[in-house]
Amino acid sequence: MSMSLGGIDLDSALPSAPTTVPPQLMNVNFIDNMVYIYTSGTTGLPKAAIIKHSRAFFAATGMGGMIGLTSSDIVYDPLPLYHTAGGILGVGQTLFAGIPTVIRRRFSATQYWSDCIKYGCTAGQYIGEICRYLLNMPEKPEDSQHKIRIMFGNGLRPTIWEEFQKRFNVPIISEFYGSTEGNANIINIDGKVGAVGFVSVLFPTVYPVALLKVDEETREIVRDSNGLCIRCKPGEAGEFIGKIIQNDPIRDFHGYADQNATKKKVVKDVFKKGDFAFLSGDILVMDDEGYLYFKDRTGDTFRWKGENVSTIEVENVISRVTGLSDVIVYGVEVPGTEGRAGMAAILDREDTLDLEKLYDGMAKSLASYARPLFIRTVKEIEMTGTFKLKKVTVQKEGFNINIIKDKVFFLDAKKRAYVPLTADIYNKIISGEMRL
Repeated sequence: MSMSLGGIDLDSALPSAPTTVPPQLMNVNFIDNMVYIYTSGTTGLPKAAIIKHSRAFFAATGMGGMIGLTSSDIVYDPLPLYHTAGGILGVGQTLFAGIPTVIRRRFSATQYWSDCIKYGCTAGQYIGEICRYLLNMPEKPEDSQHKIRIMFGNGLRPTIWEEFQKRFNVPIISEFYGSTEGNANIINIDGKVGAVGFVSVLFPTVYPVALLKVDEETREIVRDSNGLCIRCKPGEAGEFIGKIIQNDPIRDFHGYADQNATKKKVVKDVFKKGDFAFLSGDILVMDDEGYLYFKDRTGDTFRWKGENVSTIEVENVISRVTGLSDVIVYGVEVPGTEGRAGMAAILDREDTLDLEKLYDGMAKSLASYARPLFIRTVKEIEMTGTFKLKKVTVQKEGFNINIIKDKVFFLDAKKRAYVPLTADIYNKIISGEMRL
């Protein structure tokens, strides 16, 4: 199999390559900093996370070992190499374990399966919305002619999990949960549909991660009479954390280049006085068997009408009802009201959105407080380099029709329908004349 990089045929270039080892300019230790990797920045500005050699090694080899990769496998990695998933979990299989990895300059939904067939890949990577993009492609023979036995990544929506697995004939999906900088990482190795990981309910302290109770209104960690955090029971949603064990290459938290950002991600006095844990910023829920499911990001959940609204839940409903998969839900401030009103930005390039169908579908699936008060149709949605939808810009613009060039609609409760957000309605909302 011929390999090329940047237009250079590596097979023909190797014989003329130097045989001497490059001079070592400085001593590098296993626990030294290796690289800074910027977080995706889905809800804010990216932060430079510190990655040590030890963390990169254990992340890659741990992933490969957990999902059963061997030297006879060939991994397909079409992800950006500047991100942990592509540059460490993917390429790391070759660098640290000697498992062949096929890399692609840029992800292509049309070439994913063709590439896997061409290079005989047996394991494929995904992240963010990649699986949905593949599922949206027209069916073709290559969909099931590949040798992929396992796909691993994070961000596969539970609503398309089984459909994806069946269409593309992928025996095992290993969804994992984790962040570039965090020490709270879990993986679903047995293909439980929708689960992002597993933790034993019989021996919960064996693996030092947990779900902690949070206040529904303030989203702060709840503490008991002794000032310690409270573990969630099965079925209770809570913030996922990883206990920090200093000098442990897996359990330590090395933080960010910005020390102030690092401090915000650490909680003290968790299970006993003086201990520390990494705050993931994500809300998960565990079932009775110990499988964990992603529920929402703490920064995304918002309060409206005295109730918590899960943006993930609303996005999934809108996506299913409209058939328009790219949807962002977020809370916007409305003068004179408490909390934040729901707003959805829906990618609708062809102007096919049926507002009546949208309202009826949400009325059947969502409580009244969870239905977005404002709908914005957009022609483009900004995306991170790891195929996650960004909501920073649209969230800042809110429902201000004076700066928004897109169509915006308002939920008229009396008419039970979405109507255009006119200047008159907008001014009445801002002035408080129209009560929401």
